[in-house]
Amino acid sequence: MTDIRETLRSQPLRIGISTRALFNLEEEHAVFQNDGVEAYSALQLEREDTLIAKGPGFEVVERLLRLNEPDQKPYVEVFLLSRNSPDLSLRAFNSIDRYGLGIKAGSFTSGRSLGPFISAWELDLFLSNEITDVRAAIDAGAAAAKLGTAPDARQEDPGDEVRIAFDGDAVVFSAESDEVFKIHGLQAFLKHERENAKTPMSGGPFGKFLRKLSILRQIFMDDKGVSRVRIAIVTARNAPAHARVVHTLRDWGTPADEAHFVGVRSKAPILKALGAHIFFDDQLKHVLGASQVVPSGHVPGPHDPDDPIIPAGL
Repeated sequence: MTDIRETLRSQPLRIGISTRALFNLEEEHAVFQNDGVEAYSALQLEREDTLIAKGPGFEVVERLLRLNEPDQKPYVEVFLLSRNSPDLSLRAFNSIDRYGLGIKAGSFTSGRSLGPFISAWELDLFLSNEITDVRAAIDAGAAAAKLGTAPDARQEDPGDEVRIAFDGDAVVFSAESDEVFKIHGLQAFLKHERENAKTPMSGGPFGKFLRKLSILRQIFMDDKGVSRVRIAIVTARNAPAHARVVHTLRDWGTPADEAHFVGVRSKAPILKALGAHIFFDDQLKHVLGASQVVPSGHVPGPHDPDDPIIPAGL
């Protein structure tokens, strides 16, 4: 255990998050869109000492940072990346301090793209509300997703777990199987998955992130096989296409604590029952549905977001 602890401490799980993904700044953003940058800046300065409400990425970041041990090198580092000016950074860091979050570093670019700073901060994951920055992060080799707003009603969770849920194809796994369905249809897809059930899939945009998250999961595993870091796969695959998911995760050495093969059913009720703190999917319809009950991130994929991908076998 000591070895993997030191391995992760030497290369921590590094997350970048924008101010609008960390905090609820929808009112201020509306002023920016409707009245311009001067009105926005004036409002932010007026509210410099006003605590900002929590946004869609707040809870998962807070829970991950709680895993760090006092007086030790961190397992998780979080950086604030913002298109705000340095002058307007004070409000964000004032709120960070009042919430007791362990975020002390970041970049403020006065409107410039955050893309060039993804590699500079060596990020494993980037969360933002700005799609151009999300795409730039993906191009830089990081997992990235566009977050919407936080769910209106979400029950307080007093536990210390962090539960992260992922779609499978084109998120954790490559889009290879998506393409088989898209080009050749459902029956060809099912045949392909039966024949390749024990052939591991290639990694998708969140493949590397999952591997690193799995190390964190292992560090916090107790003697009963239960970890404070809980990983779930929630996918539209069902039998027989489910088998390849299981064999791939086994081959990667990244077992999931839960896997939900929902077929044609909505993912939202499953995610609510799971109590996920964040969910990532490449299909916009699943993200919009899930975002009613859990903070959800859209992972830009290689296909039209409205196209049906990997439907359940009939």
